[in-house]
Amino acid sequence: MIDTHSHLFVEEFAEDLPAVIERARTAGVTKVFMPNIDDTTVEAMLKVCADYEGYCYPMLGFHPTSVDADSASRVHAMKELLSGHHPYIAIGEVGMDLYWDKTYLKEQQRVLDEQVQWALEYDLPLVIHCREAFPELFEVMAPYKSTSLSGIFHSFTGTAEEAQQVLDYSRFMLGINGVVTFKKSTLPEILTQVPLGRIVLETDSPYLAPVPFRGKRNESSYIRNVALKLAEIYGLDFEKVSRITTDNALKVFKMLE
Repeated sequence: MIDTHSHLFVEEFAEDLPAVIERARTAGVTKVFMPNIDDTTVEAMLKVCADYEGYCYPMLGFHPTSVDADSASRVHAMKELLSGHHPYIAIGEVGMDLYWDKTYLKEQQRVLDEQVQWALEYDLPLVIHCREAFPELFEVMAPYKSTSLSGIFHSFTGTAEEAQQVLDYSRFMLGINGVVTFKKSTLPEILTQVPLGRIVLETDSPYLAPVPFRGKRNESSYIRNVALKLAEIYGLDFEKVSRITTDNALKVFKMLE
């Protein structure tokens, strides 16, 4: 299994990261992909990836909740990290988030558009965060629909209609995490209309721990619980779900095949 979205570099893992990594390996996690948050987290993320080279892989992106009226220069400066030989396997985590605040809607759209262009320029997949912002996000994405752009709509929790909109972007996968195990989640029903061939596993650690760990710190080893729930939804065995979702991830992150 591949955990395609895990923030193992944040302070929640500062005291026991080696044990967290060992539990992930024991659970069958073969790789962990780590999305950046903004320019303040690059160093910490790269250190973890260096300490666990060949197991943890970094992305470069500017999260929408970090966007404000003065973030444009910070975003522009980050592009320099992509010059020459670099370790980044994707542009992420990028996107739009209007759940908490709509003040910087236009700024979020401009920052997202700039990073979409990075993905195309450097032929890297795009890892997208979208919360309460699908119409506004698709305004930005629509002009790129027929391009070579690929990636993941991370932590998908949208409607059936929004799932179909994502599926219309043929090179994108839906990232499914612990939310699918929540008692009141509508995801199990929605996923019956989504081919397993368009799904990748993720945890979004340290957030969104699956049942029976809900409310606790999430970690990559818990991805097993997500895979088990998908096996139940699709009527397949655990091993097949693990294999298909791993293959799906490698289709997106082609450089790691």
